[in-house]
Amino acid sequence: MVDMISITKLLCNSENFGDSLRYVEGASVEKYGVSPGRGPVVAWNCTKTCNLKCKHCYASSDSNRYEGELTLNESKKFIDDLREFNVPALLFSGGEPLMKDNILDLLDYASKSKIRSTISTNGTLLDKDICKSLKKINLGYVGVSLDGIGSNHDEFRGVKGAFDGALRGIRNCIEAEQKVGLRFTINKNNYKELEDIFKLIKEEKIPRVCFYHLVYSGRGSKMVEEDISKEETRQVLDLIISKAIEFGPSVEILTVDNHADAVYTYLKSLEKYKDKSENILKLLKTNGGNRSGMAFANVDFYGNVHPDQFTWQHTFGNVKEEKFGSIWKNSNNEILTGLRNRKELLKGRCSQCKWLNVCNGNFRTRAESVYNDFWAEDPACYLTDEEIKII
Repeated sequence: MVDMISITKLLCNSENFGDSLRYVEGASVEKYGVSPGRGPVVAWNCTKTCNLKCKHCYASSDSNRYEGELTLNESKKFIDDLREFNVPALLFSGGEPLMKDNILDLLDYASKSKIRSTISTNGTLLDKDICKSLKKINLGYVGVSLDGIGSNHDEFRGVKGAFDGALRGIRNCIEAEQKVGLRFTINKNNYKELEDIFKLIKEEKIPRVCFYHLVYSGRGSKMVEEDISKEETRQVLDLIISKAIEFGPSVEILTVDNHADAVYTYLKSLEKYKDKSENILKLLKTNGGNRSGMAFANVDFYGNVHPDQFTWQHTFGNVKEEKFGSIWKNSNNEILTGLRNRKELLKGRCSQCKWLNVCNGNFRTRAESVYNDFWAEDPACYLTDEEIKII
């Protein structure tokens, strides 16, 4: 949520729930949450079990059941801790969260705890009854992964029929009036289908879409060669920007995991939408860029706390042993402390970039995966040296 870039907000000044977490006075310098007095958005991988076999899965999930995942009582205690720390939103992820035992009870418990909850799902288990139940317990949002059209999605997700199942799940959500949207992970095998994805969004009246950049982690650590080139990334952003203008506020379009998108959108506005540029820059400075370890946190299947869901190689504590808030505020971990004061630690192009206050060094796990250095430049930054003014 907080590390998403709402292209629609930047270009159309729309109003959606996530914007109230991204663009708040004081957010860019707050070290422990989305804004002063509030905790971070938390993504919880509540189970490792999944019915699909996705190529890019950072959690390396499969159909097995795993010992040591948080029990129902441990899960409720964890949610109590989040409420106590004033966490505004909890994202249930996996694996496939709908395969978690007592998932509806947990979602209902979070909702009654006044924590806005969402689900990240492959969509294949979203039958009509589940969707009605999700609506009844006041779930904030369902994000359904769709990474291509038809067989292309099936191949990426590792199971035949996954596309039809996901689309059926989306339709069931819409029928139940449960807010739903798409999650699309950009890679060289599907980026040419973006026009078809936008066509699908229009035909199915889907109100939201998030475009994820690849992060090289888990099974996805082998996906470096599957990423698109920097020039192709710029072409993708050009299309996304044009569609955001075309659709307007009726469809919320976001990009995730590459804050170069924020700078690129601003630079494009100087060329094409000058009347929007001043407000865009104001919003970007308010947001402050990537805030993993600050406004965003992750808890894995076993209760381990990480800066985000792609950075499981660095752990700060376990919620079975200590309250989440205590871990988040009191950890002396070098990486967590560094993320909150990262500007002086960054190297390469990131350290010299004029947009550092807008991007905040982008995604650290990509740097570590490629350069074996957590503070190296992000290899997925596609801005030119001239654009970041290091020439």
